[in-house]
Amino acid sequence: MRPLVISNSLIILAGLFITSCTMTNDQSIAALMAEYASPNTPGAAVLVMKHDSIVFSKAYGLADLEVQRPVTPATNFRLASVTKEFTAMCIMLLADRGRLSYEDSLAKFFPDFPSYGRAITVRQLLNHTSGLVDYESLIPDSHTVQVLDRDCLALLMSVDSLYFPSGTKFQYSNTGYAFLALIIEKVSGKPFADFLRENIFEKVGMPTTVAFENGISAVQNRAYGYSFKNGKWTLTDQSVTSAVLGDGGIYSNVEEMSRWISALFSSRLISTETQRVAWTEGLLNNGTPIDYGIGWHLETYRNIRHPHHGGSTMGFRNHIHLFPEQKLMVIVLTNRNQGEPADLAHKIADLFLE
Repeated sequence: MRPLVISNSLIILAGLFITSCTMTNDQSIAALMAEYASPNTPGAAVLVMKHDSIVFSKAYGLADLEVQRPVTPATNFRLASVTKEFTAMCIMLLADRGRLSYEDSLAKFFPDFPSYGRAITVRQLLNHTSGLVDYESLIPDSHTVQVLDRDCLALLMSVDSLYFPSGTKFQYSNTGYAFLALIIEKVSGKPFADFLRENIFEKVGMPTTVAFENGISAVQNRAYGYSFKNGKWTLTDQSVTSAVLGDGGIYSNVEEMSRWISALFSSRLISTETQRVAWTEGLLNNGTPIDYGIGWHLETYRNIRHPHHGGSTMGFRNHIHLFPEQKLMVIVLTNRNQGEPADLAHKIADLFLE
């Protein structure tokens, strides 16, 4: 049998083909993100990771319009509800350590909680089937001081009923995740931000990621949020609910988020089986599945069932799509209160899905 001989010309052609594909992907993403690259506008950061390698990373626009500071892959955006995957991980870590059970009720952690919600379980908080009233709807219009997680609990103490009996419906609940942050504090004996830092951020290599508390911590390389009002971009970085940590208070960047997802793909924080449960549909009391696991939405895209999560708040819109079987992550972080990063992330994923 003759030995296989690969000519130099074939090697050159193969290299040109790979380069051409990369250029095509780069150009396609540039076209998708063109709006964010406009001069003097709030911007975005995009990163694609496949098989533990970053295959695309680029930043667009400005992180701070006032000083004309550009976005970079190290710019920290407020994650908003993308935070929930981290809050959920804290609960899973404590459950794995035997410190709490998913079936523990609110009464265990908050003995004085009103009778209407005392039987709500940790699992129902995690998968948005608690029926708790949204704390945002209870904040008076005249209120100007930022609400904290503990204030959300106080607001719910004045309510006398649920939206529906717990476990019977899915309804997305920021209240539930504020409660989870308080449970993490009670069980661990540490402030939620400290537990996050010590048990996740430091473990996976996220040195500038932070659950931001004004006057206590700082955000490095910070992106500020903007909204387009009266024909110009206006700073809308904080609202009365921006200081609630459990449902949306983390700031991070695309580079450090890739390390977080790499840790999930390799089961570095929890077991493979526990991670699989987080990415599996939760169940109502009657056994009906819902499109939410533990800290992650679930959807079917291109016949692939996969986890994802978005985050929208005053001045920020973000989205992350994971395809665990393909070991693919796409994340889009933006500091503007408009746009559809979920759609952008889908279109970018299309370029890398096989």
